[in-house]
Amino acid sequence: MNKSKILVIDDEDILRYTIETFLLREGYEVDTAATYKESIDRLSGSSFDLILTDIMLDTGTGIDILREVKKRNLSCPVILITGYPNIETAVDAVREGAYDYLLKPVKKEAILHEVEMALKHKAVIDENKKYQLNLDAIFRSVKDAIVTVDEELIILEANEAIKDICGFLPEEIKGKPYNALHTHCKGRCLDAITETIKTKEPVEIHRLECEHQRRPNGVVNLSTFPLKNSQDETYGCVMVLKDETRMAGLESDLQERKQFHNMIGSSKKMQTLYSLIETLSNVQTTVLITGESGTGKELIAESLHYHGERSKKPLVKVDCAALSDDLLESELFGHVKGAFTGAITDRVGRFQKADGGTIFLDEVGEISNKLQLRLLRVLQEMEFERVGDSNPIKVDVRVIAATNQALHKMVKAGDFREDLFYRLNVMQLALPPLRSRREDIPDLMDHFLDRFNKKLNKNITTISEDVQRLFMNYSWPGNIRELQNTLEFAIVLCHNSTITIKDLPPEFIDSNKATILDSSDKEANERQAIIHALEKTGWNKAKAARLLGIDRKTIYTKIEKYNIVENRV
Repeated sequence: MNKSKILVIDDEDILRYTIETFLLREGYEVDTAATYKESIDRLSGSSFDLILTDIMLDTGTGIDILREVKKRNLSCPVILITGYPNIETAVDAVREGAYDYLLKPVKKEAILHEVEMALKHKAVIDENKKYQLNLDAIFRSVKDAIVTVDEELIILEANEAIKDICGFLPEEIKGKPYNALHTHCKGRCLDAITETIKTKEPVEIHRLECEHQRRPNGVVNLSTFPLKNSQDETYGCVMVLKDETRMAGLESDLQERKQFHNMIGSSKKMQTLYSLIETLSNVQTTVLITGESGTGKELIAESLHYHGERSKKPLVKVDCAALSDDLLESELFGHVKGAFTGAITDRVGRFQKADGGTIFLDEVGEISNKLQLRLLRVLQEMEFERVGDSNPIKVDVRVIAATNQALHKMVKAGDFREDLFYRLNVMQLALPPLRSRREDIPDLMDHFLDRFNKKLNKNITTISEDVQRLFMNYSWPGNIRELQNTLEFAIVLCHNSTITIKDLPPEFIDSNKATILDSSDKEANERQAIIHALEKTGWNKAKAARLLGIDRKTIYTKIEKYNIVENRV
């Protein structure tokens, strides 16, 4: 039986009765009305899945019924019946939302076909509404902010959480271009959305800083995913923003961060350094980074730049130790055509390329006295001339410098200008050597193991206790760079799932030979002591463990480690 309920409205008794009979025989529930007023009463007292109405009634029309259905926001289709069709009637019917209209005399097959098609149409509409309501409920219940855009970056949907995280009201931004919004994330959200639409690949950004007046110091995790239709074609993007402000604050307060930008380490010294970087990121002062070679000074410079307000502008790096005096001058300040032999075209210098952003001068202690004077002028005036040119160029650049030398000693020796030193050393970040933060070595080992497994398509799961102990006791004169290179060598050489001492570089083994031999002697003595205890107790492992002063689990582990097997005669 078909349980759909249909209202038939017609002032002709015979036609009304005939249509009612057709529908009842097909199993539909049918109600009827003979006048306009009666039909309005029926609409007020019950709900219907479909309405069939004559276009001409006593005090109203079928078009009036259509308007009443729309006014009441009813979801039932309306089929009009007319004996005098004309263009004006058809246009009005379509404009007001009629599903279709039938011509008199009405035939049974035509009515039943139209009714069936209209009810199928209603079922699709109801399903879509149900889906939309469910989607709306999900949008409202999720605490993460959700925004969907089409390929033209027009905002399709946004949930209420966007108000708390981004400061926008969903109804105000819907239908607007996302790139026209005044966001507070330095454009990183827009970049992620654009990249996903372009590449059709998800994008994830962890711990993105975003701020507006209601929510200072906000931190979010951002994820974007392509929106696809049933043909698997990308037609837009969905962005999800998860508020991590409280967690980031807790981590900062509890000093639990194991990683900051691309730097690894949870030691107290690194936590202090992370806090200083956060403080200095948006303070546009010159920073001098000091530390031994291999400690990661370049990563500090990147962190200062990408966590600050200049992050959308260039970060230009210059290795001052890698170039001769003349080449470095041209690299820093540029030159004009004909300035010197080989200058066949004009060249834009690194300072000009970094305009609006940051320039990182690595190994600044290697700069000659001549260039030190030119650099001092740039720091003082933010102005310079290209080589061979007398026209000054103004720039807005933040300067970050780094050195592995003691510049204050170079000043005393006359090798570095004192005025330049004080210009560079406004704020100093001293990066500790690895030997002074040994507690970070396990995290660094895990990080490099994971990185090189992916890079070299390996599946090495562990580093042996002997290697770990060796790494923890080694002084690492080359710092993190030496640790990284040592592990990469070992991972290339290792053909098992565990890195052992034999996989380490020969020069590293030579440097630690005394430690390795001492460890081997200890292990040989321990093995012999266990064998002696087992022989004395008739190979009773529990008694041997008590004799050695260790627990039973430990002796089983040692027996397996040293491959001790009972010799029976």
